[in-house]
Amino acid sequence: MADLLKKRIALITGASRGIGSAIAKGFAAEGAHVILVARTVGGLEEVDDEIQAAGGSASLVPMDLKDFPAIDRLGASIHERWGKLDILVANGSMLGQLTPIHQYDPILWDEVIAVNLTANQRLLRSKDPLLRKSNAGRVIFVSSGTAQTARPFWGAYAVSKAGLETMARSYAAENANSKLKINIVNPGATRTNIRAAAYPGEDPKTVKAPKTLVPLFLELASPACLRNGDLIKA
Repeated sequence: MADLLKKRIALITGASRGIGSAIAKGFAAEGAHVILVARTVGGLEEVDDEIQAAGGSASLVPMDLKDFPAIDRLGASIHERWGKLDILVANGSMLGQLTPIHQYDPILWDEVIAVNLTANQRLLRSKDPLLRKSNAGRVIFVSSGTAQTARPFWGAYAVSKAGLETMARSYAAENANSKLKINIVNPGATRTNIRAAAYPGEDPKTVKAPKTLVPLFLELASPACLRNGDLIKA
């Protein structure tokens, strides 16, 4: 293990697979204690097993990001146990359906917006005081190329990611004179379940593995990082 993030507390949503899992293992390998949030207990346990086998440490939080009161309670739990939060990686996402906007199921639309956008505001609402208690609070939002380019049929997913980017930039601007640094990553084509669902005919070997993104996330999570309000295309 290295020590780039030694003794730092990192909260990662969508941590049971894909990009979130890779980030969790990468951060733990650099000395962070990682708080892993996802719906699937089995997936979280698999990631935890790998982290522990490599000498790292993690706390598991099985939680649906649509459960906003649970997000608030998590903030209280982090405060009671550690008194601070050094890193927040807002990675958890929901694809929804690829369909014309006027045909989008309204219940599913609300769910996608809730997971991809509103949940992240609730995370900031309850975790901002904890991030301010860190000597170098870092927030990384995971977005998508669909937020910058109008693509047909991406509906609520694209809308939610565009909203997420605007929210992240606003939060970064509000904290321009603080110790907090807030940035956005567009991971590009990456081997994830969302990618597979959106492009079922694509050979997953033709797109990059999630672990290739870890160095960028380590850079943005590091206390040495001074970037703020940037959108980085991986």
